[in-house]
Amino acid sequence: MKQAFIGVIGGAALGVFAATQLTPPLVAQENGARSTYEQLDLFGDIFERVRSQYVDQVDEAKLIESAINGMLASLDPHSSYLPPENFEDMRVQTKGEFGGLGIEVTMENGLVKVVAPIDETPAAKAGIEAGDFISALDGEPVLGLTLAEAVERMRGRVGEEITLTILREGREEPFEISIVRDTIKIRAVRARAEGDVGVIRITTFNEQTFDNLESGIAEVTAEIGEDRIKGYVIDLRNNPGGLLNQAISVSDAFLETGEIVSTRGRNTDDSERHNAEPGDLTGGKPIVVLINGGSASASEIVAGALQDHRRAIIVGEKSFGKGSVQTIMPLSGQGAMRLTTARYYTPSGRSIQALGIEPDILVEQRKFEAEPEAAGPLTRRSEADLRGSLENQLTEEEQQLLKEERERHEATAKLREDDLQLAYALDLLTGLSVIAQTK
Repeated sequence: MKQAFIGVIGGAALGVFAATQLTPPLVAQENGARSTYEQLDLFGDIFERVRSQYVDQVDEAKLIESAINGMLASLDPHSSYLPPENFEDMRVQTKGEFGGLGIEVTMENGLVKVVAPIDETPAAKAGIEAGDFISALDGEPVLGLTLAEAVERMRGRVGEEITLTILREGREEPFEISIVRDTIKIRAVRARAEGDVGVIRITTFNEQTFDNLESGIAEVTAEIGEDRIKGYVIDLRNNPGGLLNQAISVSDAFLETGEIVSTRGRNTDDSERHNAEPGDLTGGKPIVVLINGGSASASEIVAGALQDHRRAIIVGEKSFGKGSVQTIMPLSGQGAMRLTTARYYTPSGRSIQALGIEPDILVEQRKFEAEPEAAGPLTRRSEADLRGSLENQLTEEEQQLLKEERERHEATAKLREDDLQLAYALDLLTGLSVIAQTK
């Protein structure tokens, strides 16, 4: 059974010259043009020489596995071989629970690059950030390891500690972060109300995502009230992707019609188009989607579909730029192969591979510095501060509305200090609701 997976999951060798004994060449052919079978003969010859003549006895099964890993790793960063234990881990992960650090990674320039830490996991709590490079694991350099080997070393028993050496943009020196491995239980969707806006945080695209989304929207709509709710923020920041079918279902949840995504493989017969079906879980309410550099793959499919259909305003920073689809192919021996089999395109026909989704409104995440203490007691004055100013004659209902409005502004001001991008999205939805009421 094949399964389409579009999440981001997972060297160079340092040579030392020493005393060397020359042996006859394995194969000599002037133009380097060999048939496939001749190449396989070459591989068999090399394998036999290593097996019988290498200075130490070798594990033949590991030699074959390393050769397979090397072949797949040479294709692209996302194709890889999954030994039986890793294949089982992946199947468990797509169901929403697995063991590890809670970090999605890829390989870049021989180092492990963090695509995104997963919310509420040891990696996120320890301060790992999207875009970090991991240069060493427990003091051992990752240079020379394949992505699968590096991921395997980051796995371990729950409760065991591992020290990651981190290279981070903006910091001159590498630094270390120690993380205790834990069982990772991923809640695919978290929903909450922020005033009159529903905030839907999607952390990953596993088998639970659409069902969690449906129930989350229902919960916040009931809490706020269908008539009062101004719109929804769909937070896809640091969401590294996951299952293709879930990305399609989530996009369809907000669209009534039109194409969601198309995939194009090596052969034209492999091309597929996925279209939306009638039914919008939000009832057509305004939507703002938040993305950043950790939003990858399935997240980019959702953001791209809603952006192209003008169904949502995309706010934040440029996304990761992974525009390919991997198919999981079970193999004999209980293992599997993750192979890149297609590129995907947004409804307008654009590929975001290595480009990413550009937000409609660029809002870089930052925190406001605390303002210096006021030099005097009256740095901000208003009519109400003036001696003898007339009082405003408000009814009890008007006083209550004014109180609620002040509380909303105070909450928004605090949120700007904690999460500028989300605060901007909430302000934007408030503005859109005012325009809609005017119309």
